Amino acid sequence: MEIAQKNQKELFGHPVGLYVLFFTEMWERFSYYGMRAILVLYLVAKTTDPNAGLGWTQAEALSLYGWYTMLVYVASIPGGYIADKLIGQKKSVLIGGLLLVLGHGILAVEELWAFYSGLGLIIAGVGLLKPNISTMVGGLYRQGDIRRDKGFTIFYIGINVGAFLASLVVGYVGENIGWHYGFGLAGIGMLLGQIIYMLGQKNLTHVGNYLGKSAKHEASEDFDKPLTKIEKDRIIVLLLSFLIVIVFWGAFEQAGGLMNIYTSEKTDRVLSFSLPLIGNTVPASWFQSLNALFIIIFGTIVASFWANRKIKNKEASSLFKMAIGTMIMGFGFLFMTAAAAQYDAQGSSAMYWLVLAYLFHTIGELSCSPVALSFITKLSPAKYGSIMMGIYFAMTGFGNKVAGLLGESASELGEYTIFTGIAVFCMLFGALILMFLKKLKALTHGAEERES
Repeated sequence: MEIAQKNQKELFGHPVGLYVLFFTEMWERFSYYGMRAILVLYLVAKTTDPNAGLGWTQAEALSLYGWYTMLVYVASIPGGYIADKLIGQKKSVLIGGLLLVLGHGILAVEELWAFYSGLGLIIAGVGLLKPNISTMVGGLYRQGDIRRDKGFTIFYIGINVGAFLASLVVGYVGENIGWHYGFGLAGIGMLLGQIIYMLGQKNLTHVGNYLGKSAKHEASEDFDKPLTKIEKDRIIVLLLSFLIVIVFWGAFEQAGGLMNIYTSEKTDRVLSFSLPLIGNTVPASWFQSLNALFIIIFGTIVASFWANRKIKNKEASSLFKMAIGTMIMGFGFLFMTAAAAQYDAQGSSAMYWLVLAYLFHTIGELSCSPVALSFITKLSPAKYGSIMMGIYFAMTGFGNKVAGLLGESASELGEYTIFTGIAVFCMLFGALILMFLKKLKALTHGAEERES
């Protein structure tokens, strides 16, 4: 990542470039989460339905979902490598955005070849865009700048504004007008994000440029030097922290897969009153918006809570937050256990179980995910910034694949067993991280203690 320049224009206490990246990522996530909200529903919809889908079984749909979401994030490794070694982060985001516009556009075509081609282009596009835009956010702040974590939280809220709108708008269009109209609408969102990014280049002059081996950049003078002992230790702790990432997303990503299908097939979504457009039945895809809505509501509250702990010299390291976040998110699955038990007893389960589950999943996510992004920018050697971010997103991808495998196993084991198992494992795993916290923090060599 690059060293942030002293004379950046600021808005609301942060570099203006943050808001350019905020809106770019907001629309990129609108396109991604819009497609995600309806993907498995489209796959399992019967070919004889008025809004026909592909008629796949639940296991087949969740298998594809797992592979697709894994590859989307694993593609971040070559995406990060291309940025670090060939063209820089800024150009990588630009090319990735163009691929995404094309991919989502092709998904609007009602042909099977278009479906697979569109998924392939989206995988490539996210691989180039996702790790590099996140690394650019870190590059906006100088080393030790206490605003960095808050900047990532603001950026994270942008992600979830896009996700919230996508679940409602794309979800409604996909379920009620046509799946491919929903896919096409997601593409329009990506196009808007690309336009914002291209128009905002003047505010990103000093970040995201190709470092290479040029002497023009402060970081480049050490480009060919081997890693120091401290840098190696920090990479080790980063790699260990990625285990938390796999566990967290392996559980969390049930939202787009098993929980999405469960909502559609086993949740009583009938209201006692009617709403415009939808009547008295809530679309299953709309529950995907709860996570994003709660992030928008609680994002700054959770960030302030952790900042206040740090000011009071209480434990607030990134690894501590990630462990606690995993435990909180795991606790949320106990509400899905209750929902499954209610379904087994009564033949349907109430919507409030889903609301409570998504609430705790969100609080856990806010303590884990934006913190992990910031943690990487603090500990990664400059010349490996995008590659390490790429590995992080690849681990997120493996977590998504784990989520798909767990979802598939529900066909045999049942939702009650899967939801309960996830809850217990996540809480125990978080506790295990806390047991080794002191040793793991020692490997960071005070990287977070310099913030002021």
